[in-house]
Amino acid sequence: MAVAQELYGFPASRLDSFVTQWLQPTREWKEEVLETVQTVEQFLRQENFRGDRGLARNVRVLKVLKVGCFGNGTMIRSTTDVELIVFLSCFHSFQEEARHHQAVLRLIQERMSYCQDLLDLGLSNLSVTDGVPSSLVFTIQTRETWEPITVTVVPAYRALGPSRPSSEVYADLIKANGYPGNFSPSFSELQRNFVKHRPTKLKSLLRLVKHWYQQRAPDIQVTVQQWGHSDLTLWVNPYEPIKKLKEKIRLSRGYSGLQRLSFQEPGGERQLIRSHCSLAYYGIFCDTHICLLDTISPEIQVFVKNPDGGSHAYAIHPLDFVLTLKQQIEDRQGFRSQEQRLEFQGQVLEDWFDFKSYGIQDSVTIILSKKSNGAAPFAPS
Repeated sequence: MAVAQELYGFPASRLDSFVTQWLQPTREWKEEVLETVQTVEQFLRQENFRGDRGLARNVRVLKVLKVGCFGNGTMIRSTTDVELIVFLSCFHSFQEEARHHQAVLRLIQERMSYCQDLLDLGLSNLSVTDGVPSSLVFTIQTRETWEPITVTVVPAYRALGPSRPSSEVYADLIKANGYPGNFSPSFSELQRNFVKHRPTKLKSLLRLVKHWYQQRAPDIQVTVQQWGHSDLTLWVNPYEPIKKLKEKIRLSRGYSGLQRLSFQEPGGERQLIRSHCSLAYYGIFCDTHICLLDTISPEIQVFVKNPDGGSHAYAIHPLDFVLTLKQQIEDRQGFRSQEQRLEFQGQVLEDWFDFKSYGIQDSVTIILSKKSNGAAPFAPS
């Protein structure tokens, strides 16, 4: 595809021509991408999520919403990132969404990995990524040209419903006391419609701004220093969240723990940088040095008390499924996972729930017993 001409070489009177010729996607390309993404939407609408992980028995996808440039009609040529917001019937409040967000993501991830229609599209790089909020990210390819498309899926509580929002919605949002940005997908329909129904002139302006940003925001060189290791040099967009920098460090060094990064301005004090912020937020727009203080192992140790009174220690990840611990117990003790019943503080642990959902922390004790016929496990409160 031809590279767009320099924006500054066009007079203001011909900007509409510049947008049409270089930035506006062709109808054929747009239809090809949307047809591919429609396969993902069909999976989300048709897949049966009922009864898993202690959620409500009849979990339905209320709506799948395309947001970002594909949702509001401001995509520019060759855009390959599509974001989908999934409103689920099992979320009845902001608090409930916060409690089950990670579990739902991993449930969708598990089901998606077996979807033949998506596997036929070259499904790859399927992973749950930390962020504000966390999301499910994967890559598929268009049917005709096999161009890779990155799709991001974010489950959300449909706070607005089919009608205009009421003041109670915002009062509930304040009471939820969530981290800034965690519940923004609940309001994505308002955000999308604000731009979608605006005149073409405004959309053309937004395309021009995006194109200018891509041309005028080059990557900067970041040197990561760590005691006992050689320096690591990475190229980073200063406007991207720090979490993407951490992901590059993880892939380069093989870290699986939590990373703490810091930097120091000349003559200033050293300060930690937060994952949801960007280098630009800290005023870093040129080559810089970042210090990797340490990595904290994400694993925790739990004790499993057997029916005979003895106990064993196991290492688990807070976001692992409960089933993974049952499989460890089966491997070590020969007690079949299907027959195991695990309890923590009076709650039966569901196979497809993660440990974080139950508030399980380091060094706690989990009770192991044999399942009784007809026992029905329940979800964490």
